[in-house]
Amino acid sequence: MRALHFDGSQAHVVDCPEPAATPGMARVTVRMAGICNTDLELVKGYMGFEGTLGHEFVGVVEEGPDAWQGRRVVGEINFACGRCATCQRGLPRHCPTRRVMGIQNADGALAEQVMVPVENLHAVPDDISDLQAVFTEPLAAAFEIPEQVSIEAGLDCLVLGDGKLGLLAAQVLQRAGARVCAVGHHPEKLALLSARGIETRLESDWQPRPTSLVVEATGSARGFQLALASTRPRGTLVLKSTVAEHPQVDLAPLVVHEIQLLGSRCGPFEPALQALGEGSVDVTSLVEERLPLARADEALRRAARPGALKVLVEVAVS
Repeated sequence: MRALHFDGSQAHVVDCPEPAATPGMARVTVRMAGICNTDLELVKGYMGFEGTLGHEFVGVVEEGPDAWQGRRVVGEINFACGRCATCQRGLPRHCPTRRVMGIQNADGALAEQVMVPVENLHAVPDDISDLQAVFTEPLAAAFEIPEQVSIEAGLDCLVLGDGKLGLLAAQVLQRAGARVCAVGHHPEKLALLSARGIETRLESDWQPRPTSLVVEATGSARGFQLALASTRPRGTLVLKSTVAEHPQVDLAPLVVHEIQLLGSRCGPFEPALQALGEGSVDVTSLVEERLPLARADEALRRAARPGALKVLVEVAVS
């Protein structure tokens, strides 16, 4: 099969063996996959990953339990052991021996086929298109924020970053009842939020002000300090960026202002699929380009352009 393989220095579309079926796993034919900022950080050296990239996908189960065969699915990306104390506490996404699709010790979905634990599969309702479904994983990451933080009606909230995740997070927080302001660099991207009634500001015209809940989704190392400066005393700062760079940061303001700092990563698929079915979160406007798998290395480069929105890779045509 064909796959976008990263060898530690470069990513190329290559021929590789089809994945072998193993107990508890389903073999999925990928229909569409997305490129996210984590993929771009991986090719810069984040996690020291080598293998097939990609963790945002929608596909059809080709091999697995009878109940799943032929079903259109999306899949959670953390492959947990299911036996350790962390898994038994109901935290499989934090399993200390987990593998992570396209990120850590597991091949990803920018390929014709991908192996996914059966327990990670979620069926995609018929009223959700492939183009919408491919956003399930990043949208679930946005839904992790209201899982971690109680969102009261009218809560003042700042989202820093107008990348794909920032645009999704702003919509999810508005949907939860927060009063959201989104700050970014690109007027055309912020306009997507303005059209949905979300306040927006260009960073060049904006000054930090104390805010109860700040979501850092800049995808940059400098975003933390800007987010910290924007969080009110005893406020909450949610970190969403994962970057290869290791910046020096001043942690004293966290102590002085008694700020609650939350790391936030993967999230629940059920509310993401529900929101996609309702149309209460717009994802189609975030799509900038669709390229075939044969040009997936080019898709990676296009996704890395400053200001790029979502670049999708079409794998199997339905």
